[in-house]
Amino acid sequence: MKWQHVQENWPAFFEAIIDRWPAADEADLEEIDGDQRAFIRYIAKLTEQDPADARDEIREWLTGELPSDVVMDPIHDNHSIHLSGKFLPEGEDELDDDSRYGDGD
Repeated sequence: MKWQHVQENWPAFFEAIIDRWPAADEADLEEIDGDQRAFIRYIAKLTEQDPADARDEIREWLTGELPSDVVMDPIHDNHSIHLSGKFLPEGEDELDDDSRYGDGD
């Protein structure tokens, strides 16, 4: 994922950040407000490492999964629906009504 995803959905990443860095504080994260440089400085201080090492650690973390709050974003959801079309039988549309399968409630 790109930092832009993180910045645009900053609060949705709090749980994932705290899972990765348990000493992180939600109040501090709110104050950072998606600022990448501030986040790098924060993680460097939190983990007592050089900012370059913290940046590398954050880059590694960014290769992980998107939090569910971000995944449920309509733009991301529509993209996922479109990609699911490759698993459908020929002639079936990924946007067809699936109510006959019991999920139309």
